[in-house]
Amino acid sequence: MAEPADLVVEGCTVLVHGQDGTIRFEEDSAVVVRDGAITDVTSAVTAAALPAHERIDARGRLAMPGLINCHTHAPMVALRGIAEDVPVEEWFNDWIWPIESNLTDEVVELGALLACAEMIRGGVTAFADHYFSMDRVADAVARSGLRASLGWAYFSSQGAEGRERSLDFALRRDGDADGRITTTLAPHAPYTVDDADLEATAELAREHGLPVHIHAAENRAQTDSSLERYGRTPVETLHRTGLLDVDLLVAHGTGIVDSDLAVLARATGRIGIATAPKGYLKFGWDTTPIRALSSLGIPVGLATDGAASNNTLDVWESMTLTALVQKSAEKDPRWLTARQALDHATTQSARVAGLGERAGALAPGRRADLILVDLSGPHLRPLHDIAAALVFSARSADVLTTIVDGRVLMRDRRLLTLDVDEIAGELARRLPALTDRGHGRRIQDYGTG
Repeated sequence: MAEPADLVVEGCTVLVHGQDGTIRFEEDSAVVVRDGAITDVTSAVTAAALPAHERIDARGRLAMPGLINCHTHAPMVALRGIAEDVPVEEWFNDWIWPIESNLTDEVVELGALLACAEMIRGGVTAFADHYFSMDRVADAVARSGLRASLGWAYFSSQGAEGRERSLDFALRRDGDADGRITTTLAPHAPYTVDDADLEATAELAREHGLPVHIHAAENRAQTDSSLERYGRTPVETLHRTGLLDVDLLVAHGTGIVDSDLAVLARATGRIGIATAPKGYLKFGWDTTPIRALSSLGIPVGLATDGAASNNTLDVWESMTLTALVQKSAEKDPRWLTARQALDHATTQSARVAGLGERAGALAPGRRADLILVDLSGPHLRPLHDIAAALVFSARSADVLTTIVDGRVLMRDRRLLTLDVDEIAGELARRLPALTDRGHGRRIQDYGTG
């Protein structure tokens, strides 16, 4: 007789990915978990006969892959709402970077813990983070139970020390938290990291088998300024410095222009783009050209960026906005469909975040990262089309249960690994020292080069 399953989630509707990328929904189904991995997606009748250490009755709920936040700065929840209704240059130079010069390791960890709690409650099971004091972020991830790809950000203004710190962190912490933590090199952007440092980063990535996480072509102004100053776009700089020949996660890309597409098409590394539409709307930017990137086979994952610009870490909201903004940008109601949006939120996000075949779908062999969504709310009825309901009607508050590596992190909206009131209270006591801008110090000046 087979060993008992660790967990059986039964009686639910399951979101299933076909091999051709299609999405379908199978009712009265079950997900079977052993050793943190999915071993079967089967009928509820079959699962009822299986011995199991734990069972979750999921009738009336949808089981789907956990959402993945492909680009954020988790500790920046400490700066949520600190600077609103200003241009991005003022936002960075006069607010964010002067405040970030006050950062302490303790604030970073508390911010990361609060961010992890928010993401668990929103059905996020993995995130890609790009920030400072990343050992503390890694500690927060380990405590929370989430999965994460982490990179210690650096600027050329820090000298070789910044790049060396990023490499040291990546080598030390890769595989931590029982394999839930993976790491990247994290140069900030082509306008803050010079060509020599970018070339050195690409060489380190090849030497150590590490991916790279970078901001690039964030908006059209950056692309125009780069063309004026250097005669090349930020994407062409990535190519020139060898970064398109390694595994690369590019944040934003709203400034990608037509000439960049041919450059990206020649890339030999695995390239992925993270899009965070809410922040673009707030700053008055264009949006990521998902249709053009998709035509090249480049995956585009969903993201929130940091809560200081996006206000939330709600990937559910990002999914809704991505579908709506793409329809508006392309002037085509047939693009992006609800099912396409779900694909970007799951399998494509897994590829962008470097999770490949480990996450992003409910299938045997994948890690058991899944969420249960309540389909019974009045805003979801009548349920004519589950995909449309998930993308255009459902909200993050409809997520009842969040599971990572087969471990339940939230059950029926109750967090099991983190105490929000304790974390937020401790963070609040440290905010006056954090938000003081009287010193005038900056980590870096924001430009559009």
